[in-house]
Amino acid sequence: RDEKSIDAAVDKCLEQFGRIDVLVNGAAGNFLCPIEKLSKNGFSTVYNIDTMGTFLVSKAVYTKYFKANGGVIINISAFLSLGGTAMQLHAGSAKAAVDAMTRHMAVEWGPSNVRVMGVAPGFIADTEGFERLSMPGALLPGDKVTPLQRWGKKADIGATCVFLASDAASFITGQTWIVDGG
Repeated sequence: RDEKSIDAAVDKCLEQFGRIDVLVNGAAGNFLCPIEKLSKNGFSTVYNIDTMGTFLVSKAVYTKYFKANGGVIINISAFLSLGGTAMQLHAGSAKAAVDAMTRHMAVEWGPSNVRVMGVAPGFIADTEGFERLSMPGALLPGDKVTPLQRWGKKADIGATCVFLASDAASFITGQTWIVDGG
């Protein structure tokens, strides 16, 4: 979230590779906490990790490369911002803001041939978030949660991002794709 560090990282990437085709923003901070026990610091820390990181990195890449050359930005969000999820006010609010940024960036940066999409994963097994945020007994077995009767896999999210970054998705922008097994 430090602008000088972000600018230096983008400059180094351009120096080393000469171009940036796709930016995937995947910053996430989260912990389980009932709203009445959530501190201002806890809320703002998660909110700033998710939103400020997405904003600053997108702005740097757009300014330094995408504005003149076009490109694709994929913002990783979360399904929990779409309804309501117990003990997730801070993360749900942050991811809702990321979804809004996706739409605003798509409108403003579309004329520069920049497509901006979001991916909102559901429960993805074998991830740190899944392990850390699963409360014992709170989740049903994967075959009972979704119509596809399984938990998501990292490859499900990766494949969605590959599609959105490809020419096959060249007329898609400003949308957040929900990848949660139904």
